[in-house]
Amino acid sequence: MYEQTLSFAWLSEAFDQLLDGAWLTILLSLQAIVLGCLIAIIGAWAKSSGPRWLGIVFGVYVEVIRNTPFLLQLFFFFFGLPTLGIYLSPTNTALLAMVVNLGAYATEIIRAGVESVPHGQTEAGAALGFGPFQVFLLIVLVPALQVIYPPLAGQFTMILLGSSLAAAISANELTSVANSIASANFRTIEVYVVVTFIYLVIVFAFRILFAVCYNLFLARGPRERMGVL
Repeated sequence: MYEQTLSFAWLSEAFDQLLDGAWLTILLSLQAIVLGCLIAIIGAWAKSSGPRWLGIVFGVYVEVIRNTPFLLQLFFFFFGLPTLGIYLSPTNTALLAMVVNLGAYATEIIRAGVESVPHGQTEAGAALGFGPFQVFLLIVLVPALQVIYPPLAGQFTMILLGSSLAAAISANELTSVANSIASANFRTIEVYVVVTFIYLVIVFAFRILFAVCYNLFLARGPRERMGVL
C-alpha cells in the first residue's frame, strides 16, 4: 500500500492564497459584528420598550433565525434572492446571512441585559435632566452590555467560525480556499492542519480585541462615561 508522508514545505507556494482567505474571513466577521450589533440593539429596544408591532416583527425574526440552521439561511439568500431579481456575489451573500444570523442571536442577548437594568434607574436619570440619548446610553445600554458582554463576545466568535460555511456557496474565505488547495494537490491533512492553526490565531486575536474594546468602552464608571458626553 502506498503511504504518503506528511510534507508542509509545498504549502509555502499556496500560503498567500490562505492569507487572502484568512483576510476575507476577518473582514466578513468584523463587518457582520458591527452590522449585526446595530440590528440587535434596535431589536432589543423594540422587544423591551418599543412599539408593539415592531416588537412582534423582531420576535418573529428572532424565532425564525434561531430555530433554523445557518447553512439553510445561507442557501436561502444565495438561491432565493435571485428569484426576486436581487443578485449578490457569494461574498456579499455570506455577509448578509452572517449579519441576519448574528442580529437575531445578539438581539436576545442584549434584550436580557437591557431588561436586567432596574426601571427606577431610567426614571432617576430622566429626573436628573439627562436627555433620552444619555439615559439610553449611560443608564440602559452600557450597563446592560457590561452584564452580557461575555456571552455576546462568545456569539461574535461563533459567527466568525460560522463564516466557514460560506465555502458552500464558493465565497473565497479561508475554508473555501483550503478546499480548493486540498483538491488540487491531494494534500488534505497538511492543508487543514495549517488552516486549523490560522483559525486559532484569528480567534485568539479577536478575543484580545474584544477584551480591549471592553476595557476602553465598558469598564469605565458612570462618571467617566458622562465626562465623555
